[in-house]
Amino acid sequence: MLIDTYGRVATDLRVSLTDRCNLRCTYCMPEEGLQWLAKPDLLTDDEIVRLIRIAVTQLGITEVRFTGGEPLLRPGLVGIVEQVAQLETRPQMSLTTNGIGLKRTAAALKQAGLDRVNVSLDTLRPDVFKTLTRRDRHKDVIAGLEAASDAGLTPVKVNSVLMPGLNDDEAPDLLAWAVEHDYELRFIEQMPLDAQHGWKRDGMITAGDILASLRTRFDLTAEGSDERGSAPAERWLVDGGPQRVGVIASVTRPFCSACDRTRLTADGQVRTCLFASEETDLRAALRSDSGDEEIARIWKLAMWGKKAGSGLDDPKFLQPERPMSAIGG
Repeated sequence: MLIDTYGRVATDLRVSLTDRCNLRCTYCMPEEGLQWLAKPDLLTDDEIVRLIRIAVTQLGITEVRFTGGEPLLRPGLVGIVEQVAQLETRPQMSLTTNGIGLKRTAAALKQAGLDRVNVSLDTLRPDVFKTLTRRDRHKDVIAGLEAASDAGLTPVKVNSVLMPGLNDDEAPDLLAWAVEHDYELRFIEQMPLDAQHGWKRDGMITAGDILASLRTRFDLTAEGSDERGSAPAERWLVDGGPQRVGVIASVTRPFCSACDRTRLTADGQVRTCLFASEETDLRAALRSDSGDEEIARIWKLAMWGKKAGSGLDDPKFLQPERPMSAIGG
């Protein structure tokens, strides 16, 4: 198993399939100037499947989340999902996506074995979407969400980040829309993962701000810690349920003590945390013909050194040098 010195056991693997994205969200990356990973540096489809197989069969992983960049840009995605679904101990599989390509891929992903999706959508207003993402693709995301629901990739979860002066007034409208369409909405506090290092703690929209805004229109009842478990989102029943809304408060209400995640970057590095300053290279072991047991040993050693927290509560916190697109959300 993947255990650390604080007794936490990682059972949830986040796999970044690419650093590329077809949006340029202001809180994630600059509009231009990023240097993408060279193709030889990326893990191949077979290498990804092998590492997931080792994680599932030897290291106790029970959930796999495919991320990016934008994972739907990975040409071999459907085949990767299909192979992972055939593992003898089949993990639960989900996908975090911007939704643009879901209309054409949702049915195939479901057939291959994907269980559900998380779709990023920060606004219901096309003009604000264009400002936030620097792309005019709002209608494509809406169509992708509908396709995911129709394909049975449920529960469909929608992730939203609120930005001051842009969409900070939209929390109640987003929740009303999500309830109407039977999507589970989750607000995420803006985190310091932008390549241009433009994040500022002062002025960010906090979990408290979000909940206060939601309560102007809805009655929210906390689910409690027993229901939450190791999930990053605190959840509330909306007007008595059954619909729920979640808030992932990585900055103001960190949940590091219950973290059960390990992360694999698109170029084969193990990260113990989104905000970790160190990585452990598995790609070199793969390409030097190391056996599964040796790769598992390296992975275990990396996770054993996981720190107690993210460091976000440290005033001297330094943002990661790699943008979120290269790390995986």
